Amino acid sequence: MSEELAQATILHVDMDAFYASVAELDNPQYKGKALVVGAGVRGVVLSANYEARKFGIRAAMPVGRAKRMAPHAIFIAPEHHRYSEISERIMQIFHSYTPLVEPISLDEAFLDVTGSKKLFGDGREIAAKIRAEVEKAEGITCSVGIAQSKFIAKLASQHCKPNGMLEIKSDRILEFLHPLPVRAIWGVGPKTAESLDRLGLHTVADIANTPRATLIRALGDATGESLYELAWGRDYRDVVPDEPEKSIGNEETFARDIDSPEEILAEFLRMTEKATARLRARNLFAKTISIKIKFADFSSITRSKTVPLGIDGTHETYEIVKKLYLALRNDGARIRLVGVSLSNLGEDSPVQLELGARERGWRDADTAIDKAEARFGRGSVRPGRLIKDGDAE
Repeated sequence: MSEELAQATILHVDMDAFYASVAELDNPQYKGKALVVGAGVRGVVLSANYEARKFGIRAAMPVGRAKRMAPHAIFIAPEHHRYSEISERIMQIFHSYTPLVEPISLDEAFLDVTGSKKLFGDGREIAAKIRAEVEKAEGITCSVGIAQSKFIAKLASQHCKPNGMLEIKSDRILEFLHPLPVRAIWGVGPKTAESLDRLGLHTVADIANTPRATLIRALGDATGESLYELAWGRDYRDVVPDEPEKSIGNEETFARDIDSPEEILAEFLRMTEKATARLRARNLFAKTISIKIKFADFSSITRSKTVPLGIDGTHETYEIVKKLYLALRNDGARIRLVGVSLSNLGEDSPVQLELGARERGWRDADTAIDKAEARFGRGSVRPGRLIKDGDAE
């Protein structure tokens, strides 16, 4: 192990049951009760608090199954705008300790604090300060793994949840790593786990003590080489600071299959409204607009269009989405899911759009809606076709 790697200090910071914790923060009456973020008969669980996890409920589980496991639990719909808002503030806290922050998702990130130790103390001291600051500022807890590599730091954070901190020093890496099951290694999914099981390899130590050449013959060059290195705790990947967001999108699974073009277009409009609002919040413009449709038989298709100038308006984006859908000519086909994705993102303002008074009017309307929702809450202003009977009562 090189001297440079031996001196590295990497943190993996992971919020505890993030979506559920935010829901409890906004609704204190939920605390102490089994809470699941995920709604709809066909939805999936996005997060479950630790009370709900006692019943075996886990993320990515179908909501219907989770309800059978804990019928008394509270099930709520996700609020993505709220999660993004809190996540951005938490990432700002991370950046106050180091510029080397690599977000993995809204609720976790790697931090390379090697160069920050002279200012803030060693890895444990920095981790403790970050945990205290996040809890004080946002009212939620996080767990932090501390190690000399990303791989071991992430494993450490998983082993100290919830609301914990665990440091794995260089002389304890193999003692910590080798008893773990093979699934603990990055890259070991169900198929690879089956292959390892056929080889009689059940723990990380089993992999480490298998000749590299044997692993490569059984699993292929890339997988065999990677598993052998990781089994010995060798991970030389750097923490890569924030990469630009590659796409923004939303999907919705219907409670029942629908075949009404009007209902489908209304849902596409709703998805477009959400996605473009996130675009504008980040001062981004999209050149590629894509739609996704999953049919009742679980087959799916995607269609996309790329425009010469980036756009961020709900109206102009929806017009493209609508044309992509109508061009499919799938009248009568029963649909279970639709989605809208905006990609090919950039920060360059599409100056030419300012020349058209009509488009300027739509952009002004979008800006006014964004301001109203920021003040009165998401959904306080909606396109007329999205207002259902009884909404105004």
